[in-house]
Amino acid sequence: MAKVLILMGSESDREKMEKAVPILREAGIETEVAVSSAHREPDRTAELARTAAERGFGVVICGAGLSASLPGVVAAHTRLPVIGVPLSAALGGLDALLSTVQMPPGVPVACVGIDNAKNAAHLALRILRPTTS
Repeated sequence: MAKVLILMGSESDREKMEKAVPILREAGIETEVAVSSAHREPDRTAELARTAAERGFGVVICGAGLSASLPGVVAAHTRLPVIGVPLSAALGGLDALLSTVQMPPGVPVACVGIDNAKNAAHLALRILRPTTS
């Protein structure tokens, strides 16, 4: 079964994003959690996205913090499904929500509710196992 990669741009996002992990692990899905900023570490972030499929990942869940760039940058570098989790860092997360759902054509990013990494995990399960989740 494919794994799920959970990315966030800052260590301060970890508590919110790791809420997806128990749901995925309970379903038997291996997860990897990493911090990689689209702005401070653009080459590393692009490399994580480009190599995700060959490393056995089937879905990438990305936290969308202040500028909400991470999900779009990851989607631009992979063919895997990307799920954005808008985070309530500024403006109550509404800015991140709007940025996450406004990706340009050809760079699709699914979006769940603000701070709702649990729903991102449930969506990842439905993507990986559409008939059993």
